[in-house]
Amino acid sequence: MRVQRTRYRLGSSLAADAQPVGPRETTVHGRAKMKLKDGVFCKVIAGTHKGKSGTVRDINTSKTGHVTITVVPKSGPRFKTLAKNVQA
Repeated sequence: MRVQRTRYRLGSSLAADAQPVGPRETTVHGRAKMKLKDGVFCKVIAGTHKGKSGTVRDINTSKTGHVTITVVPKSGPRFKTLAKNVQA
């Protein structure tokens, strides 16, 4: 289980609070969180591949914390994009 850490300012000290997070949740341009899973159909709504669509095949989290996915369209080569740029 992944744990999301948030910090709250309490006077002059910082306190860490741990909350469990579901599998691969991400925020899409200020919208509610969505869950990405392998095999789900998605459409790219922002970024380099805007307008393309396909099936999610590979979900990774980079060292910097960004979630990347591999999208396989029905025709054409697969491509990688950030999860924040897709709509399931």
